[in-house]
Amino acid sequence: MRKLLLLVLVAALVPAGLALGKSSSPTLTGTCAKANLKLLHPGTLTLATDNPAYPPWWDGHEKKGTGFKLSNPYSGNGYESAIAYAVAKRLGFSRSQVTWKAVPFLKSIAPGKKPFDFYLAQDSYSPIRAKAVGFSISYYYVNQAVVGKKANRISKVKTLAGLKPFTLGTQLATTSYTYIATYIKPSKQPKVYDSLDLAVAALKTGQIDGLVVDFPSTGYITGVQVPGSVVVGRLPTRGTKEHFGLVLPKGSPLTSCVNKALKAVWAGRNVKRLEGRVVRRGAPLLK
Repeated sequence: MRKLLLLVLVAALVPAGLALGKSSSPTLTGTCAKANLKLLHPGTLTLATDNPAYPPWWDGHEKKGTGFKLSNPYSGNGYESAIAYAVAKRLGFSRSQVTWKAVPFLKSIAPGKKPFDFYLAQDSYSPIRAKAVGFSISYYYVNQAVVGKKANRISKVKTLAGLKPFTLGTQLATTSYTYIATYIKPSKQPKVYDSLDLAVAALKTGQIDGLVVDFPSTGYITGVQVPGSVVVGRLPTRGTKEHFGLVLPKGSPLTSCVNKALKAVWAGRNVKRLEGRVVRRGAPLLK
């Protein structure tokens, strides 16, 4: 059954990625022309994401030789892979001129020199992160959500206040943790993990009652990774609406050109169609 669910997820995402790849996409000119871009490696666009790369953001087909587990960023399928190649095309790069590196999430937002031109792994913009790295404009607007075991009392929670008695967990240094600490304020100290893999494992083994994560990712968690789990609910937006941005080295001269490329991709409306493929529906909004 879990394999079937995974195949359904993958089947839905493959045409989504291709939709962006085949769209009309004239390259940028002037200071943003390919020949004028200041890159990590001249002539090559070096991109990066976390490893494993999870559906629905990536295509769900692991390919030997890439170094990536679970999914294959080189495929162009899945929301983030498609976005990356659409931006690359606007900047004048062919598929063969794009290379990928596996970089842990925490290293992507840490101060210092970066081994990529830009990075994407559901990195939400925040003023604190922006002090260490650069961010593009939004490529996805997101809600946080809570996943729990159906057999656990947390699955019956209907309100934000109802989450307070439970042990919640998430990945270290994420906006998910910020949401827990700022808006849920549970009575028990939330648990944090160095990777999403470890946080998911904690839910699976009962170390935590609820996992806070971006809403689109809950489909793969409940459908494949944690049997017997459900989406307790989506978390209401508090403050500025959260959004994902491409991460660039602080002060990168590439940032303005990446933003122009993203604006052009948004204008083509294919992003909105593709976005619909990762927006999960049916989970209640906690009050």
